Amino acid sequence: MAMVLNEDQQLLRDSARNFCQNNAPISVVRRLRDEKSELGYDESIWQQMVELGWPGMAIAEQYGGFEFGYTGLGLVLEETGRTLASSPLIASVLLGASLLSEAGNGEQKSKLLPQIVAGELRLAVGVDEGPHHAPSRVACSAVKEGTEYILTGTKSFVLDGQTADKLIVSARTSGEPHSEGGISLFMLEANAQGLQIQRATMVDSRNAANLVMDQVRVSEDSLLGVEGLGFTALDTALDIARTGVASEMLGSVQEVFRRIVEYLKQREQFGVQIGAFQALQHRAAQMYSEIELCRSAVLGALRCLDDPSATAKDRAIMASLVKAKLSEVSETVSNEGIQMHGGIGMTDEFDIGFFLKRARVAQQFLGDASFHRDRYAKLHNF
Repeated sequence: MAMVLNEDQQLLRDSARNFCQNNAPISVVRRLRDEKSELGYDESIWQQMVELGWPGMAIAEQYGGFEFGYTGLGLVLEETGRTLASSPLIASVLLGASLLSEAGNGEQKSKLLPQIVAGELRLAVGVDEGPHHAPSRVACSAVKEGTEYILTGTKSFVLDGQTADKLIVSARTSGEPHSEGGISLFMLEANAQGLQIQRATMVDSRNAANLVMDQVRVSEDSLLGVEGLGFTALDTALDIARTGVASEMLGSVQEVFRRIVEYLKQREQFGVQIGAFQALQHRAAQMYSEIELCRSAVLGALRCLDDPSATAKDRAIMASLVKAKLSEVSETVSNEGIQMHGGIGMTDEFDIGFFLKRARVAQQFLGDASFHRDRYAKLHNF
């Protein structure tokens, strides 16, 4: 497996970096926060991303995508992480389109995936029902009645749930409350009768939602895949999303580290640059080493997603490895970013605090380090 970028991937990365720096700098995040944006992202910037073809990066050509692979999408997400550029890329493309590709039938994919590529459809995915990530812990029920299913239950922390046109939710059609068997996937209209979407503004200024389903009726055509066998597709899509979120986190930690080094070269104490202090040099060297490990791990996980010979277990192992590692390193580096900037690091005048807030949300999203260390061990039969 090649662990270097080819020429096309390098061009894509450079193009994405230039776009984010010039069109979606951190000042946009600050503006969205101050305006208390309901979308959580800038619509005009999103449309420019659509024109660049980013939503179709990893979608098959037969559905209007470019089939550039998850490595390409991961490189784009890494660059959005450098400027904290928020968009539907994670909720609608990385998670929603991946789940639709894994679980949907031919008709569903032919109808909906081209709309996602064109930026005409925005999806959100509801998985968790409590404060911690537990995709197999599904109490939301779906009872079949004639040619319809009746859904009752709740979903929490649904990224971009309040702005989505359609939502994919997991519900239990059979089985025990914690079992992987018996989980089915359903596509809901955002305006479905009996569905309440409660907006929640996150500390990183992005938006999530809590869903309340009270006797929501959907047709049997809304079922994705086979009834009761939805967890396999869900788990695969979650691993894709975990790897993509780790790519975004990698971009953020690299940017924080760059800002730390720049500050160490500028700030003086007692007439000496603080970067000359050996204790701070050791801390910077440790961060650099950890970030380099993260770079290799993320690229390896992205390559694994694109490798046709890789098994589902291979992808799961790599996804949990990178999500656990990036969760740990992003906490360390974001903390160091605040500490090494001293008192001004705690002020709103400096942008470093935005990276800290984003790191904390990203750490928890789709499983924190503890969740993925445990999963990694179980995948190795420990």
